[in-house]
Amino acid sequence: MPISERYTTIIAGAGPAGVLAAYHAAVRGPVLLVESMSLPRYKSCGGMLHHHTLKTLESYGKIPESIVLEPRTVRFRYHDWDRRVLKPTDLEFLNVDRARFDEWLTTLLPDTVELVGNCALRDVTQDDTGVRVTLRLGGEDIEVECDNLIGADGGRSQVRRALGVDSTATYVTLQDFVKLEGPIEPYFDCIYMRDIGDEYAYSYVVPKGDVAIVGSVYYPHTKRPWEKQDLTLDILRSALPELGESVSREAAAALYLRSRADVVPGRGRVLLAGEAGGFMSPSSGEGISYAVNSGRLAGLAVAQSGGASALDAYTALTVDIRANLFRKMRWLPVMESPIAKLCAGFVPTSIVSKVTQGL
Repeated sequence: MPISERYTTIIAGAGPAGVLAAYHAAVRGPVLLVESMSLPRYKSCGGMLHHHTLKTLESYGKIPESIVLEPRTVRFRYHDWDRRVLKPTDLEFLNVDRARFDEWLTTLLPDTVELVGNCALRDVTQDDTGVRVTLRLGGEDIEVECDNLIGADGGRSQVRRALGVDSTATYVTLQDFVKLEGPIEPYFDCIYMRDIGDEYAYSYVVPKGDVAIVGSVYYPHTKRPWEKQDLTLDILRSALPELGESVSREAAAALYLRSRADVVPGRGRVLLAGEAGGFMSPSSGEGISYAVNSGRLAGLAVAQSGGASALDAYTALTVDIRANLFRKMRWLPVMESPIAKLCAGFVPTSIVSKVTQGL
């Protein structure tokens, strides 16, 4: 149970965005960090740390080797499955166990941050004096107050909905963890197929020790995506016999960012960080780097300004991130077109590699 009825800052979501927001906001005063899942939390994710993520995390300490998986690094590779075109790039990721990564981040928190799991945010109201938050914990509702609330609770953010922000469509992502019957190449393969249907965006394969993640992304409103995932797995196994039986399958949703209105820094005394604010790559789906960066900036905005001024500070601090997202949105219709995917097979690998760095 929270030990106080009022905090300087309350943060919903104990992922990378929420933890780094709490880390910095704690400079201003006591922080309550709530997570709707049990702790340590688990999020369906590819578990790869982009070089932007690693750069942001440098000042917080060295990432422990205990959370790094084999192969230690994987490189992005464009794979046109039907035409057997492979384009390895120079974009490299650190290959980690996502659950252990999130758990490690919580060890960075100072004592002035109170972390509570299995605690869901249900409602938010705000006025000139502060924010009132209703939390569901242990089967009952409790109310706490704060000067600022930071929503870092993902693509289906309850904080975002409570602010009355127009809903944004979501991709459907399915991931299978499959046993590896032999080694596969150390790549994050992004695979395009043409026989799955128009609702299918792409698939990816990432080796993770003795298993591999085989995931697929489907456009909003896809019907029966699990059947398409079964078909994708059958096709992949026909050419990659190293992919054995599925150990588990999980589903997730990711924002389908298409307009500037989908990126919302917040309203009033409430800030939105990570995917809750629309901070994720619309072109690649990469989100951890945007989560750690926007969460850090949200915490700094509260620490530096606080109260009614925090949103103005946060909006100013995120101007470059939002410009980056808007630029990617402009190019997205071209990148997703069948013609662009066809042409990618004829573009020199060096150019594909350079373009990929900006995704």
